[in-house]
Amino acid sequence: MDTFPPPEPATSALLSDLHGHSRRGKRVLVFGGAALAVGAAAAYRRYQAANQPTVAEGDLGDLGWGNLGEPERLSVPTPDGAQLAVWDVGAADAPVVVLPHCWGCSHAIWVPVARRLLEAGHRVVLYDQRGHGASTRGTALLSIASLADDLTIVLEARDVNGAVLAGHSMGGMTIMSLATHRPEVLRARARALVLVATAAGDQGLKLPQAERMAASFIASILVTRALRSANGHRFVRNVFGDNPERAHMELTRELFADCDGAVRGGFLAAMHSMDLRAGIGGIEMPTTVMVGSRDRLTPPARAHQIVASVPGARLITLEGRGHMLPLEDPDAVADEIIRAVKG
Repeated sequence: MDTFPPPEPATSALLSDLHGHSRRGKRVLVFGGAALAVGAAAAYRRYQAANQPTVAEGDLGDLGWGNLGEPERLSVPTPDGAQLAVWDVGAADAPVVVLPHCWGCSHAIWVPVARRLLEAGHRVVLYDQRGHGASTRGTALLSIASLADDLTIVLEARDVNGAVLAGHSMGGMTIMSLATHRPEVLRARARALVLVATAAGDQGLKLPQAERMAASFIASILVTRALRSANGHRFVRNVFGDNPERAHMELTRELFADCDGAVRGGFLAAMHSMDLRAGIGGIEMPTTVMVGSRDRLTPPARAHQIVASVPGARLITLEGRGHMLPLEDPDAVADEIIRAVKG
């Protein structure tokens, strides 16, 4: 994605461009500064008059647990005082899948896929990353390594063995961090990996000042207010591919707005400086990498980078899809997870 997208709301541009290449770093900062000057609402009005994105209305019911009913929420403590919200659903002896979620959202992003896995006879473990959803932040540094520590705690607390680990975006980074920082846990607890719309490195703006400004802006109340505005769903339009459903955009913006700004900014800074490419070179289990052809946050080049780093990894590209693959195409994602379970 080498060209700046058409005029759009300030928050949407930042959400979809903060992970761009270094030569675009200045443009991100200029646009962010302009947003601070003129206000997200005015930017949106100009955008709305010029260009309306195509949006399908969709069905909110597809996002919930449906006939399965809301599962019981468990709480798993961490050594630094955080409480991780965990959902462990399905028969204890069924093939188990663990689903770490993306930056700024919650386990709810995975529910459409989780429901399909449960209907296919799998056990599913979901949890909210620290500071996201129903999980508290604790005192640990918001780092890529801490994501691996938290995943380890969940795996051990729920006695998970022989699992397929499937992570979306920052959830994929969580799994790759486990391979890098806790490889003994990965070998002991997992049998296959599915990395969905994610990246292993080369995400930063390459300028420390630019990274600090980007993290500060994404943590600001301006972003939260823009997302909670009447037209807030349009501020996340660019994280989706062709013809997104309104309900999917609504869920994404609500979750991102509800995530504490300091958590959003802290993990954004961590992602900017991470490099897991060397660590994932030691993965010795079947690995599938999925990416949408229209993904602007972790574009196909990042998926190819992972495939080049992980021995024997296979690449699945979903045409016309964007970054939010668990929402945009839960059937395709669930199918690849089930394939990984079957080996």
